[in-house]
Amino acid sequence: MNKPISEIKNIIPRLAITIGDPGGIGPEIVLKALADLSLTENCNLTIIGSRQVLQETYQKLSLEKLVNWENLKILDVEFDGKLEDICLGEGNAVSGEASFRYMEKAIAQTLAGEFHGIVTAPISKTCWQMAGHRYPGQTELLAEKAGVKKFGMLFVAHSPHSNFVLRCLLATTHVPLCQVPLALTPELMSWKLELLVESLQKDFGIFRPKIAISGLNPHSGENGQLGIEEKDWLIPWLEKESDRRRDVQLDGLIPPDTMWVKPGQAWLGLPARTYDAYLALYHDQGLIPVKLMAFDLAVNTTIGLPFVRTSPDHGTAFDIAGQGIADATSMKAAIQLGKDLILQRISISE
Repeated sequence: MNKPISEIKNIIPRLAITIGDPGGIGPEIVLKALADLSLTENCNLTIIGSRQVLQETYQKLSLEKLVNWENLKILDVEFDGKLEDICLGEGNAVSGEASFRYMEKAIAQTLAGEFHGIVTAPISKTCWQMAGHRYPGQTELLAEKAGVKKFGMLFVAHSPHSNFVLRCLLATTHVPLCQVPLALTPELMSWKLELLVESLQKDFGIFRPKIAISGLNPHSGENGQLGIEEKDWLIPWLEKESDRRRDVQLDGLIPPDTMWVKPGQAWLGLPARTYDAYLALYHDQGLIPVKLMAFDLAVNTTIGLPFVRTSPDHGTAFDIAGQGIADATSMKAAIQLGKDLILQRISISE
């Protein structure tokens, strides 16, 4: 039987925090986030990156007013390239190589048992490509190194206006829009749903979850008039899953343009019927509403890994790097969620 998180004693979550692309805002938001003492309390946090980059950021932005440098735990990572070739505000092959090596080190240390999980600052996919690393993003690297074939991108945000928690899983992720209908299959949908149910139970303690599932086409196909995928296989798939999962409430296929109305109302504190999670079928179908509601608060967590991984739901913001104006709210939310997920998993395992 799982213990309430409040009753777990003497468990100190150990989190690795990568600084992302050193030419972006990653070093700044990591340092700013660690100025929040509530995040560092009862938690062991290690920054993984280049000590020189962090120190230069610390001094350039006069962060000594916020953070005590001596209290920071930093794992300095070496890589092929010169730090002086990294141009703040402009990603290049060197910054891409650096951020890739930070991730590799964090993953290796976590798989070796040094950390319970990883919080990743933003990287540039283009810079990874420039450095010769052919991955769509950090999620795919994490899955490969962990030996995981089935994984998902779950976005989580706590509303500042109410008790509503928005959770959105993407069935497909970094896929061109024209390829989405080809990528979607009953098999893919089933294992994405399986991952989501397992995460809601294991990571959030929701054992009889309610899940809303979006249609693919406008009006969910309008009985085949606006697309055939719903009629041909999505509706039969959902009926089969509903019969198989009697402990889970599955509602759908909800037209994509209306599925987000009630969560949007709930986010603002208005009375509305909501679900524990929403399953969107492609990237923008899920992330446009998530970012509209919670751009500074949403956290990306990779489900299906043998450890916790969270990340801010924004990019490197090269255009404002080094100006001291980057908002660390999403990074702080990512660290807090990482801590919460670790404690929740421990409470269930005990």
